[in-house]
Amino acid sequence: MKKQLIIALAFSISAFSFAQKKELRAAEKAIKGTNFAEAKAALNQAKALMASMDEKNKAKYYYLLGQALYAGGAGSGEDIDKALESLNQVEGSFTAEIAELKENMTNNILTKGNKAYEDKDFSAASKHFEHAYRTSVKDTLFLYYAAATAVNVQEYDRALKLYEELKQLGYTGIQKEYFATNVETGEEEVLDKTNRDLFVKAKSHIKPGERLTESKKAEIVKNVALIYVSKGDNEKALEAMKDARAESPDDINLLLSEANVHYKMGNKEEFKKLLELATQKDPENAELQYNLGVIAAESEDNEAAKKYYDKAIELDPSYINAYINMAALILNGEKAIIDEMNGLGTSAADDKRYDELREERQNIYKSAIPYLDKALGIDAKNLNAAKTLMNIYSVIGETAKYKAIKDKIESIEAGN
Repeated sequence: MKKQLIIALAFSISAFSFAQKKELRAAEKAIKGTNFAEAKAALNQAKALMASMDEKNKAKYYYLLGQALYAGGAGSGEDIDKALESLNQVEGSFTAEIAELKENMTNNILTKGNKAYEDKDFSAASKHFEHAYRTSVKDTLFLYYAAATAVNVQEYDRALKLYEELKQLGYTGIQKEYFATNVETGEEEVLDKTNRDLFVKAKSHIKPGERLTESKKAEIVKNVALIYVSKGDNEKALEAMKDARAESPDDINLLLSEANVHYKMGNKEEFKKLLELATQKDPENAELQYNLGVIAAESEDNEAAKKYYDKAIELDPSYINAYINMAALILNGEKAIIDEMNGLGTSAADDKRYDELREERQNIYKSAIPYLDKALGIDAKNLNAAKTLMNIYSVIGETAKYKAIKDKIESIEAGN
């Protein structure tokens, strides 16, 4: 009986082995014929025999399943996730084949991702970029693209997960960049190293060089913090900023990002404090001076606001918002004058004071004119500046200038 049992068992094992190989061969044939549905059906039957498969057949099963799910690029996002999961279970075999398949997957997915991005379908583009990274984990740039495009469509939870993964990977985005100047256009062009060297050799380009791109760490941390702010988790937002600043204390972008978080939270004093610290680190930054001017104006510290706006204009004479805000700050001074004028009586003394106040008001208007003129010189179609200037000329009795600016406004509004 024992001998018969052993023989029977041997026949049983042989039958299982034959069935496994038959289903795997059927799946392989179906994949070659691009009949992926048939391949999946065969592999589903083979799966029932998984417990008795040897390591070689298991490896082949997972490899074929990955191919069938990917379906030559026709698989859904969920199918691709499962395909990658299956391919990652292959051990000791099909190394070259899987590498080639993953390269094909990466290229195909990137093509779809770029197309979706061009079509402004950022949600789809983000998922394609993430899949591209999963198929080629050395290319962390794809994961960065996935996170950034998720932010574009406010898929914040997903973006946060991807950004946190980038942080754990220590991603900085710093890359070596090759460049040369195009002789014909005189413009510097960024090229891959091979083409750069070929163009320089052909003398179509000169002044070759290389440099490292800026780190994306500050941007990542800023986006993580702003996502936390949007979720109402301000403490985590500030924690993210402070951790990053502790690691990179001289990174002014991180400092400004933390300042912006405080601003969004309504912490104006902390925002001002951090901006002042930023101006110490970057005293030639006009935008910092301008923002300090805005905060000072909101706090009704007009003298400080004027000082900051003047500094912004000194650093960047084309900073149009600084001119407009300066004009607005000056014109705000008329409110107290108008209130006093409206409260005067009809006595001789009141009449005298009224005339004095009217002259003060006229002087306020006249002192705002140069800033508005300068703003229009920078942007001739700035309706805000033009209308304010028109109203001033009307009040101070500059009829010819009033008519000229009125005509200009009508022309702008007509689209000329």
